[in-house]
Amino acid sequence: MIAIIAEKPSLARNIVEGIGKMNKRNGYYENSEYIVTYAFGHLFSLCDIEDYQPEKPTAPVRWKMEGLPCFPEKFRFKLKNGDDGNIDEGVKKQFETISALINRNDVTEIVNAGDSDREGEIIIRLCVENALKTPKKLSRLWLPDQTPQTVRKALSEMKDEKHYDNLANEGFSRTYIDWLYGVNLTRYATLKSGTLLRVGRVIVPIVKAVYDRDREIENFTPEIYYALVSKAETDGEVIELVSKYKFGKDEKAKAERCCERMNALEAIVTDKKAKKDVLAAGKLYSLTKLQNYLGKKYKMTMETSLATAQKLYERGFISYPRTNSEYLATNEKDKFKSIIASVKKLGYDMVFKDKKTIFDDSKIEAHSALTPTYKIPDKGDLSDAESKVYTAIMRRFAAVFCAEDCLIEKSELTISLGGKEDYSIKGSIILQPGWTKYDGGERKDKILPKLEKGDKVKVLDGIGYKTNGNEVNVDFHPEEKQTTPPKHYTIETLNNYLKNPFRDEKASSDENDEEDYKAIFKGLELGTEATRTGIIDNAKKSNYISLKKDVYYIENAGRFLIEQLVDMKISMDKYKTSQLGQALKKVYRGEITVDDCVKEAEEEISEIFSHANDESGTGFYGEVLGKCPKCGKDFIRDRYFYRCSDRENCDFRINFNILGCVIGKNQVGKILTDKISDKLSFTSKKGKKFEAKLKLSPDYKLDFNFQ
Repeated sequence: MIAIIAEKPSLARNIVEGIGKMNKRNGYYENSEYIVTYAFGHLFSLCDIEDYQPEKPTAPVRWKMEGLPCFPEKFRFKLKNGDDGNIDEGVKKQFETISALINRNDVTEIVNAGDSDREGEIIIRLCVENALKTPKKLSRLWLPDQTPQTVRKALSEMKDEKHYDNLANEGFSRTYIDWLYGVNLTRYATLKSGTLLRVGRVIVPIVKAVYDRDREIENFTPEIYYALVSKAETDGEVIELVSKYKFGKDEKAKAERCCERMNALEAIVTDKKAKKDVLAAGKLYSLTKLQNYLGKKYKMTMETSLATAQKLYERGFISYPRTNSEYLATNEKDKFKSIIASVKKLGYDMVFKDKKTIFDDSKIEAHSALTPTYKIPDKGDLSDAESKVYTAIMRRFAAVFCAEDCLIEKSELTISLGGKEDYSIKGSIILQPGWTKYDGGERKDKILPKLEKGDKVKVLDGIGYKTNGNEVNVDFHPEEKQTTPPKHYTIETLNNYLKNPFRDEKASSDENDEEDYKAIFKGLELGTEATRTGIIDNAKKSNYISLKKDVYYIENAGRFLIEQLVDMKISMDKYKTSQLGQALKKVYRGEITVDDCVKEAEEEISEIFSHANDESGTGFYGEVLGKCPKCGKDFIRDRYFYRCSDRENCDFRINFNILGCVIGKNQVGKILTDKISDKLSFTSKKGKKFEAKLKLSPDYKLDFNFQ
C-alpha cells in the first residue's frame, strides 16, 4: 500500500481523480493500492522564543531584551495554533489521521505530494518526520500541473525523496533565517522604539524601496530648461525633431537665436532604410510577468492575481503558477504538442515550434513558464477574475506558437541639418498580423512621410503649409520644459525591482534577459515568486505601504519603521538581503550546509545586538525634532514618545501611536511648525477606520481635523 500525503484537500481530490475509483473516508481516500490523505498547508510552525526557555511561561508575557538574541541549538516545530493561541483542533485531528495512516503495517511507501516547490517539500517532510515511527520508503510526487493525465504520468515516474534533499535544505534554511531575523529583530526594534515594528528579512527592503523612491520624489526640485523642437506636418504626418541642444531657464533669448540659425540652415534627407522583418511574440509568462500585465491592464493586485492563478491551477486549467521562468523544459515537448492540439480546437491557428527562445533548460530553475493545460474550461465556468487570468495565459501561449509570423516593415529616415546635427525618424507597418491577432493587438502603425534620399528639407517661416511630398517642413522653436522626478513604484516596476534589484530600471526586459536569470539563479532577487506576493500583502496590512490603483506609496508607519531602523543601526537593504539569498542558493546547490547558512544570519544579528546598549551617537533617544510649541525648548525623541526636553516644567508630548496610527518624525515636524499634520489613517476603538489630520489646539492638545 502506498500512502500519498497531499499539501491540501484540493490537491488530494485531483490526485484521486487521476488514480480513479477511490473510497472517501474521514480525512482520506483509499482503494486496494493507494491511500490519499492531506495537510491543510502548514500543519507545523516554528516554536516561539518562550518555548526554548527551561520553564515555559503558562501565560503571555511581555517582551523583554533579556534572552535576545535567541539562537536555538536545534530549531523545533509544533502544531499550529488557532486564533485563540491554543493548538488548532482541526490541525491536530488531521495530523493524527496522517500519523495513523502512514504507520499502518500495510503501508510500505510514503509519497510527498506537497506543491512542487520548497514550501511544499518541507510541509510534508515535517508531517512525516513528526509522525513516522519506523523507517519506510519515501518518494516524491512532482506535479507541474494537476490534470488527471499529469497525475498518472507523475505517479509512474516518482523519484526517491532523497533526490529533493537540497530543495528541502534550502526550504528549511529559509524558514530558519526568516525566524531568526523576524523574531529577534521585531522584538528588538519594538522594545527600542516603544511601538510594534514588524521586521523581516524581505519585508524591510521592500518597504525601504518604496520609502526611498517616495523620498526622492518629495525632495526633487524641478528645473526649467528650453528644448529646441520642430513639430510640423509633412505629407499628412506630424514629424517631431528634438535637438540635442538645451538651454537654461534664463537663456530663452539665446535659445530663440539658436532656432533662427537652425531654421536658416539647409536640411536634407541623407539616408533612407526600409526592411521587412519578423516581429517575435513576447515570451511566455512567469508569475512576475503575468502579475505585471494584469496589474497594468486591469489594476489587479498581486494577491488577487496569484490567488486566482492558484485556483486555476488547482482546477487543472493551468500549470504551476509560482514559476520564475518564461521558458519551457526540453523534456516537455511532447506534452506541449498535445496541449497545442487541444487549444487549436478553440480556433487558434497554432503550430509546434522547437526554438531556443521557447525551450531552454538553462533558464529553468524548477518549473517551466505558465501555460494552459489540455483541460479547457467550459464557457461560463470561470469567474471574471479567473477569465482575465486564464485568457492572458492562453493568448500569450497561442501567440508564442502562432502558425503565422507577424511581418512588419521597419523604416528609418535620417535628416541632416546643415551638417551640424542629424535626426533619426523611425516608423513601422504591420504587413501580416500573425500572433498580434491573439496577443498585443493594440500595436499601431507608425507611417513616415514619402521622402527619399536626397530630398531637400523645406524650412518654414511659421506659416505651417503642406508640401508636395518631396520636402519636409521644419520649424524649430524653444519649448519650455522641466525636469521630472522619478515615478512612484507600480506593480510592474516594483516586481521588476524585486526580481533583480541591481538591474537598470530603464532597460527593457529583453535587454536584461540573461542578466535577470543569472540574478535569479545566484539568489540576488528579494523574496521569491512564491513569497513576494504574501510579503507585500503583509506590508500593506501593516500599513507600511499602500496600493492605490496601480501605484505604491509609503505610509506613515512605513516611514517610521525605516527611520527607526536607521537610528538603531539596523541595515536590511537590498545588499544584505541578496547576500542571504545567495547563501540560500548555495544550500540548494549543495555548496554549503543549512548550519552554514544559519550561522551567517546569526553573525549578522549578533552585530546588530552589539549596539543594543549603546545609545550614544545613534540619533535615537534625545534626537531634537524642533521647538516645543508650548514653552519653546527643544522637542525631543524619548523612549516611548516625543516630548519637551524640559520635562520638569513642561508636559507637552506626542505619543508614537495614536489609535493604531504610527506618528513618524516627519509628522511631528509638521505639527511643531505648521500646527497640523498631513492626513493620516486611524482605527477607532470599535475597529472602524477613518482618515483625519492631527491639529494642535490653542491649549496644546491634539485634535482630529476632518477637513
